[in-house]
Amino acid sequence: MANRPSASYQPSTWTCDFVESFKTGQTEIYKERQRKLVEEVRKMVDDEDVEVEPTALLELVDIIQRPDIFKHFMDDNGKFKACHCNDGKGMLSLHEASYLGFEGENILDDAKSFIGIHLRHHLGKINIIDPSLAEQVSHALELPLHRRMLRLEAREYIEAYARRVDANHVLLELAVLDFNMVQSTHLSELQDMSRWWRYMGLANKLSFIRDRIVESFFCSVGMVFEPQFSNFRKGMTKLIALIIIIDDVYDMYGSLKELEQFTEAIERWSMDAIENLSDCLKLCFQALYSTVNEMAYDNFKEQGVNTISQLKKAWADLCKAFLVEAKWYHTKATPKFKDYMDNAWLSSSAVVILVHAYCLIDQNITKQALDCFDQHNDLFYHPSMIFRLCNDLASSLADLKGEITAKSIPCYMNETKLSEELACEQMRNLIDETWKKMNKGLASNNTPFSRPLMDIILNLVRTIHCIYQYGDAYGAPDNKSKIRVLKLLFEPVSLIKE
Repeated sequence: MANRPSASYQPSTWTCDFVESFKTGQTEIYKERQRKLVEEVRKMVDDEDVEVEPTALLELVDIIQRPDIFKHFMDDNGKFKACHCNDGKGMLSLHEASYLGFEGENILDDAKSFIGIHLRHHLGKINIIDPSLAEQVSHALELPLHRRMLRLEAREYIEAYARRVDANHVLLELAVLDFNMVQSTHLSELQDMSRWWRYMGLANKLSFIRDRIVESFFCSVGMVFEPQFSNFRKGMTKLIALIIIIDDVYDMYGSLKELEQFTEAIERWSMDAIENLSDCLKLCFQALYSTVNEMAYDNFKEQGVNTISQLKKAWADLCKAFLVEAKWYHTKATPKFKDYMDNAWLSSSAVVILVHAYCLIDQNITKQALDCFDQHNDLFYHPSMIFRLCNDLASSLADLKGEITAKSIPCYMNETKLSEELACEQMRNLIDETWKKMNKGLASNNTPFSRPLMDIILNLVRTIHCIYQYGDAYGAPDNKSKIRVLKLLFEPVSLIKE
């Protein structure tokens, strides 16, 4: 009989009954009001005497696109002038723009350091002069806009804007209506996913897994929120839910022998390969096998492209990486930091997510693009690294099994003899450096991938920062993560009247 871990994860906060209890399909009642508001805003934009927000937005875009603008804030010695610290809005814009830099752009690095220090120092003064600006500064210092989940940030901005004394109520009402209409679409999709989850029955039959269908949908919205991409979100939700289950098989259920057999079955991608597995593992394999094959079938039906080879290879690579980590755990080994990271970027699951994202979003799938997934392209390596390091920082030395396992921080500490605090700081620095490399890669035109996938790569990493910002929102959801789910998926923004 297999010796299995006795620990278990938190039960789901969101039951299927709760998700399916909400009424949806109410967007029609908002559409007429939305049309009138859009017309009012159009008139405002055409009126040269009316000052509108897009001006400020275009100024920020101009700052972002021309990094040489930073030179105007520097003295003859190449240092930033302290006199600019009194310009709170300008400093905030520069702070946000500094996070879009590429590797080797030293001016942006200097700007980030200088501005961060002075914004923190002057935050109290800014709060007295302009409380709304102080709120924006505090928000940006915690996590810059470039690294925030877009849809959640839209809600945060609407609520912050509503507190401003100079808020334009026409723009505000339009923003509220738009957010709520899209949220209603998302909620309807989530209810479909809840019914699929019920039908699969995995949460009932597999007591060791994380029941996280709502969190999986949350992640899919973070990657692509626009209403027209419903099929993408549904397919991605299924995929992420299955990744979580397979991860739990390796972490919480299987013996080494079982995991080796399961990995072999994934590599063979055949129902014949599961004959000697336990019933739980057979169920996991069949759920994965049928779901992924269905996605590949849809690709072939709609585009005449066979994607199953790349999809199953991505899963085989993921499970082999999981198996390496399971061996480290069962033998209580602490690998070298480099050995850990060489495996951990694959075990992050980002590559599996992105190859499926490409097959779900792109209307012109090509062999050239599919082949890039086999070549460990930097476009997938860098987000995978950030994914892994954010995950590890969220858990640090604390582990659901109650033991230190092979993670980046204990590996780094063991090798360098640094404290946990300093090791965590090094991981944060590595995240910053990897972001610069990823920024450059995403700005390149030398890629076979369309813009939608490039946006998904960026939005996936933003969503990862959101999920792991205050802890592990998948393994141990806290109150902050629950509030975010409620705000994004269940609670409409209140309509504000003049």
